[in-house]
Amino acid sequence: MNLLFVYCNIFLYIIVSCDASGADIALDAKATLLHRIDSLNLLIYTCLLTLTVLTIWVFKHRRVSWLHETGLAVIYGLIVGAIIRYGSSTNEITYIDAHPDPDSKYNLSVPPDMVRFHFPDKIQVTGDGPVPNKTYAYSFRGEIVNVEQNEIDLKATFDPEIFFNIILPPIIFHAGYCLKRKYFFRNLGAILTFAMVGTALSALVIGSLMYGFVQLMPASLASSFTFLDTLYFGALISPTDPLTVLAIFSQLKVDVNLYAMIFGESVLNDAVALVLSGAIQNYEKRYSTDGEFEITAFLQAIGDFIGIFSLSLIVGALMGCFTALMTKFTHVRDWPLLESALFVLMSYAAFLIAEVCELTGVVAVLFCGICQAHYTYNNLSTDSRNRTKQLFELLNFLAENFIFTYIGVSMFTFPKHHFDPWFIIAGFLTSTLGRAVNIYPLSFLMNLGRKPPIPMNFQHMLFFSGLRGAMSFALAIRNTVSEARQAMLTTTSLIVIATVVLQGGAATHALAYLRIPTGYELSQGQNEESDTLPYRDVRNESHRDSGDSGTEKSRLAKLWGALDSRLLKPLLTHARPPLTETLPAFFRPLARLLTTTRQYTQGDNNGLRRTDSDSDLCIDEPQPVPTSIDPQQLWPGLVDTRISVEGITGSNI
Repeated sequence: MNLLFVYCNIFLYIIVSCDASGADIALDAKATLLHRIDSLNLLIYTCLLTLTVLTIWVFKHRRVSWLHETGLAVIYGLIVGAIIRYGSSTNEITYIDAHPDPDSKYNLSVPPDMVRFHFPDKIQVTGDGPVPNKTYAYSFRGEIVNVEQNEIDLKATFDPEIFFNIILPPIIFHAGYCLKRKYFFRNLGAILTFAMVGTALSALVIGSLMYGFVQLMPASLASSFTFLDTLYFGALISPTDPLTVLAIFSQLKVDVNLYAMIFGESVLNDAVALVLSGAIQNYEKRYSTDGEFEITAFLQAIGDFIGIFSLSLIVGALMGCFTALMTKFTHVRDWPLLESALFVLMSYAAFLIAEVCELTGVVAVLFCGICQAHYTYNNLSTDSRNRTKQLFELLNFLAENFIFTYIGVSMFTFPKHHFDPWFIIAGFLTSTLGRAVNIYPLSFLMNLGRKPPIPMNFQHMLFFSGLRGAMSFALAIRNTVSEARQAMLTTTSLIVIATVVLQGGAATHALAYLRIPTGYELSQGQNEESDTLPYRDVRNESHRDSGDSGTEKSRLAKLWGALDSRLLKPLLTHARPPLTETLPAFFRPLARLLTTTRQYTQGDNNGLRRTDSDSDLCIDEPQPVPTSIDPQQLWPGLVDTRISVEGITGSNI
């Protein structure tokens, strides 16, 4: 009997072990299937990007200018999204209905972050006691729209945080790192006006008009929108992303000051829109329960906007300056690979530090990129300069095209779209009106004190360049829980697709229709943003500033130039003159400590030239001359055939 009892226990143990082994095999098979689907998903986007690159090459080879690479990415994404949605077989996803315990103390108005599911084993061994239950953790993904979905449909949609934490940072950093600071600072007044005042004004106009339109719509949709919802829509649809227009500008060599205004505005209004949307959400948290306007909450929201933007700017600038100091006072440049790695990590750390501190990482990484280019770049070795420039250019290209591809794919695979034709039409109309309010009234006010004023054809081109892009889509897809937010996402996606494909394709015709001169060329040996510049002595700079009466520069740019050349560049780079010559006498001990031997010795050779990332302090270099259009077409009555770019669009603001 004892032997029989032993055999029975062994038999039961074998049964339990086989069952456990079978469960492990099933789980491994499930994990393998998910891995294959993830790989297929990434393969789809890789093939789309590859196809986009090859098509771009064909277009460049054939000199096709009516469709930009971002438009191609959107179109290819739409095609593949339709194939995934309608061409693949639908397999029902396994699920179990779970209901919360009635005695649960959890607040059921908000879904939990994680659900712990206690799954019992099927076989209970009475001899040795029951086998403990297995507990599985399920993270919150979102509201279920359709249970019978293809697995690839779910995998083809990404967590919105991936856009903000991984894809957007290299795009924004590249914008700051490759910014043409010379012309940016010359038009700083106009850029700040359009980007900050104009974006806020545009968001207010769009939000107010959309709220009026929503009240005229069916009650089912109108009841789901509040004024703060429409104001949030105005904030997310206001930032521009004129990649297509700027690419055509570069090919046709359009006036660099017009390029700087459009590009500078698009760079800054992304950051402004992100901070503005956060301020609206903070205002909503402080909103009164009866829905009435509260002046205290309004002022707190404005304070949040100014404070978060300013602190984020400071974080990014400090990280850039700290990196410059490390590369100046260490010999890490002797190992270019380590130097490049340090540069990339410190730049990304600026984004993460701002996010951890509940600031805006986009603003931080933008100004970190500007400071890295203006200071740290000058301390890097030649290998690191080339590597970082090419690396971020490549990351920007891939990230931008991935986002536009994803916009096309998600139109069919993302389960939380809400198509309301009236809301979509209203969105197109109000976004156009908001862009017009951004450009024309502010240009009129600036022209009252600007010499010479912004020409009307430039204003029309600024209005036409209001394409929507990555930032608008990223803000819209971040929260799609309510019906109102789902309608915003659908409308935003359609506006992005329409503006990128249609407006981007018509940019060349718009330049010709508005008679904007193209073909600007610089004299031999000079580029728009010369990389080979001597480190000037501030006395020569001051002399040129006072002696060049024909050049109009922004007062803000002049003040910045004096501070930069006398203090910041000698402190953060190896630029001359050293701090021992520019600081007061009682700072001499500190100045000697912060001045390197290289700064003293490089001035011995008058012909020595260093590589600098920009030339924003150079105001007497040869100016570009249009080669394809007569200057009289741009500025009637102009006598001299040599155009001064600052004379056309320079700012006195």
